[in-house]
Amino acid sequence: MMMISRKALLLAATFVASSAVSALAEGAVTANGVTIANKGLVAIGRIPANQRDKFKETFGSGSGMAVDLTRWKRDGDTYSGSLWLLPDRGYNVEGTTDYNTRINRIDFTLAPTAVGATPQADKQQAGMDAKLADTVLFTDEEGKSFTGLDPESGIRAATKTMPALPQARTGKISLDPEAVVLLKDGSMMVSDEYGPYIYHFSAEGKLISATQPPKAFLPMRKGELNFSSNNVGEGGTKPEPKDPDTGRQNNQGFEGLSLTPDGKFLIALLQSATRQDGGDSSSTRMNTRALVYDASDVDHLKLVHEYVVPLPTFDSKGKVVVAAQSEILALSDKSFLMIARDSNNGQGVKGDTSVYRKIDLVDLSAATDIANSEFDGVKPVAPKGVVDVSVKAAAVTSFIDINDSKDLARFGLHNGAPNDKNNLSEKWEAMSVAPVLDPATPDDYFLFVANDNDFLTQDGYQVGAAYKAEGAADVDTMFQVFRVTLPGFAKK
Repeated sequence: MMMISRKALLLAATFVASSAVSALAEGAVTANGVTIANKGLVAIGRIPANQRDKFKETFGSGSGMAVDLTRWKRDGDTYSGSLWLLPDRGYNVEGTTDYNTRINRIDFTLAPTAVGATPQADKQQAGMDAKLADTVLFTDEEGKSFTGLDPESGIRAATKTMPALPQARTGKISLDPEAVVLLKDGSMMVSDEYGPYIYHFSAEGKLISATQPPKAFLPMRKGELNFSSNNVGEGGTKPEPKDPDTGRQNNQGFEGLSLTPDGKFLIALLQSATRQDGGDSSSTRMNTRALVYDASDVDHLKLVHEYVVPLPTFDSKGKVVVAAQSEILALSDKSFLMIARDSNNGQGVKGDTSVYRKIDLVDLSAATDIANSEFDGVKPVAPKGVVDVSVKAAAVTSFIDINDSKDLARFGLHNGAPNDKNNLSEKWEAMSVAPVLDPATPDDYFLFVANDNDFLTQDGYQVGAAYKAEGAADVDTMFQVFRVTLPGFAKK
């Protein structure tokens, strides 16, 4: 059997990630014949770490985000609007809890700094003034709340209208929400880690439908469907084995979800490779998969395309390290933006300096379509991290470096020591856009990026109990706003 070194894997992944997409002038890249450009940071905003929602529980920040364009307005040089910010399954440092999953509405004003300018010292992080305005709880079709609890081995049997669903020992459906799409009628598409599934909720938060992905994505243990993420709550039973044999790895579900600007397609992206595609090792999990669904009927999504997407890799002390993805923004059915990052570095965790934290451009136009093929069954498309010779992966290139020291410094921020409040936090997981509304630059947009603060505060309260995060962590929700040029992105 031919052995492939880690160094060879790193070089191969780096080549694939940089090919077929050409870099242009600084800040500009092109994919599928369209050139986009980054003009840099224009605003920063914060919500305090100890913020509580209307249910008196600690507010969680951004695992997913969607700007409500029906509320978006410009008045001279300032803007106002609302966005929906999706937290995940609750504070779960010592195991998952019976946190009722939910989504929050944020009302905000935006006073962007001119491109390249440095704001006054007292206004460096006040360009976006964000306030928590409302919270909507997620409930099932019968009105019963969802829960953040690990489903352990629990499964709610499939019905005529619903697939088999992850179920906690409380009898509630388990949901670890990671991305959100806001539809024109106010309802929402939400992707999750446990399934990994795509859920459709009404504007009031009530479950309408659920979409199950192909078998290749479903977590299987000993030949049986098992949705556990091996993060059970107090008194729970850990799964055996701890990791799935095939399907998504624990806590590596549909981290990215986005609707194309024309509203015709919904794209879901797994956080990293399935177990059979190299996801059983941290150094070979670089080949994840993107599913493209026909969204003409969101309650009966039809899989029409599927592609292998190589995640960025970098060398860390001679080891291949994969930058897993944490959010996407569709530019078309053939390209999307993708946040990819390292882990365990930033405010609130022990490491202080992030090595890779970028928004990358993914081009699917020349990639092999593997939808509804044998790769959606038991055959791996990238065993041990090596893509099947019959398959060409998507092309990926860097677009925005979130760690850019010069851009951050203009707003009093940094990447690395000192590991204080102005060091970027670890997890940047939410992304959405709104038009600049300038006739002179009709293709310019504000790109909003938000962190997931993991509910880390010294004044926390959830599920009937107060808590303090370890290590004196007190991590604000933070927004970064970039000005970008996205030709042809205008929604139809």
